[in-house]
Amino acid sequence: MPLLDVTDAGTWTTSLAPDADLRTDVPSYRVWEHGRLVDEPADVRAYWRSDLVSFLIGCSFTFEGALAGAGVPLRHVAQGRNVSMYVTDRACRPAGRLHGPMVVSMRPVPAELVPVARRISGLLPAVHGAPVHAGDPAALGIRDLDRPDFGDAVEAEPGDVPVFWACGVTPQAAVMASRPPFAITHAPGRMFVTDVRDERYRISV
Repeated sequence: MPLLDVTDAGTWTTSLAPDADLRTDVPSYRVWEHGRLVDEPADVRAYWRSDLVSFLIGCSFTFEGALAGAGVPLRHVAQGRNVSMYVTDRACRPAGRLHGPMVVSMRPVPAELVPVARRISGLLPAVHGAPVHAGDPAALGIRDLDRPDFGDAVEAEPGDVPVFWACGVTPQAAVMASRPPFAITHAPGRMFVTDVRDERYRISV
């Protein structure tokens, strides 16, 4: 995961948005116990503990403005839907006892614009960067694009190719697989918005 900030234990602030509160300023949370989802509150102050460390990771929504600016249509935005997200058959490299599969987000892209989408998103590696795959979803172990594991099904247009990016829901798949005693995450598609401008994460080539 592209790591942008790590907080001190018990701290609910981040340098990415100094006036924000990580306990209240995420649109929707998920609370996990031993890998099981136990609550989806809008405020986690009641769950907060002094030993909690927050990891803020980049999100592929960040590069969508750049994609749109380059003429790449965002089908899920036009359809008023959350992006489609799928659990793949690709195992992430374990970190100690933590392990799990890679989750990807999918955006249908006109075939002639796939190179543009790859180039534009590749300039923002801190927010997932270039796609991990384009084309046949079966190559990632995805059986049915109409049945995403998270988010909404998005309708493709004729000539579209499914393009897949690594997704920030991957840690939640790791929580489900590794079953740590306790964790709090954002709900899929309901991320924390920082004060940092998108352009800060763009690299020059």
